[in-house]
Amino acid sequence: MSTSTTPTSFDLIAFVGGGNMASAIIGGLLRQGRKPESILVIDPGEAARARLAAQGLRTQATPDAALSGANLVVWAVKPQQFKEATSQVASFTQQALHYSVMAGLRTDDMARLLGTGRIVRAMPNTPALVGQGITGLFARPDVTVAERAAIDAVVQPTGQALWVGQEADLDAVTAMSGSGPAYVFYFIEAMVQAGADMGLSPEQGRALALATFAGATALATQSEDSPATLREKVTSKGGTTYAALTTLEDAGVKASFIQAMRAAQKRASELGDEFGR
Repeated sequence: MSTSTTPTSFDLIAFVGGGNMASAIIGGLLRQGRKPESILVIDPGEAARARLAAQGLRTQATPDAALSGANLVVWAVKPQQFKEATSQVASFTQQALHYSVMAGLRTDDMARLLGTGRIVRAMPNTPALVGQGITGLFARPDVTVAERAAIDAVVQPTGQALWVGQEADLDAVTAMSGSGPAYVFYFIEAMVQAGADMGLSPEQGRALALATFAGATALATQSEDSPATLREKVTSKGGTTYAALTTLEDAGVKASFIQAMRAAQKRASELGDEFGR
């Protein structure tokens, strides 16, 4: 990794793709005080461009020389669209730092197609849409310390940042936090269904499930105790929590959950192989 610490600022940030994750990042940048006209979004969708232009952003359907002024290019297209997109973009972006929020696509393959090694790969998650996300980040050696700090500033309004030392670790990040919100929603679904089965209304079940997850997460975040210790503190032998957790253990839920995340990690690695072809 380059050790340059010269302050880095992005006069023009270009987004290739204007979908949900791009919108989350853009929203954070605007909340930071970035001027809308300093953001350019390339998206073929007329509706997406209209939505973004209404915020004062510059939008285009196709890439052109305007990209040559970008200091940072954020890749937010589907991974299978990247190869075609680079054929239109790469000639205009040799000067830029590239930031990828595309799932699976490895930086070796990106560098080959873009003609530069100045790439940061990210694995965000959907709570970024409400400023409560966490983004796993990996920087190639050509990325400077100052550029990493500038990326931290881009990520900050969407939530937390976590840098990893080797790119393969992003497969584990994908399995844990990238896919993780779906696991939480899955358990919330189950709790709401159980509430209905026990006679509560869907609204009551939803309120209880959401507040319980939010409260337990806040407690775990603020407490010095481990999750295991916190669990033990609310589990009296022979009590209601003990009955529930014993049922989960007997059903192998924890082991199955760990196995499920390993399956997600394996699939993340497979997607990297597929998209890099």
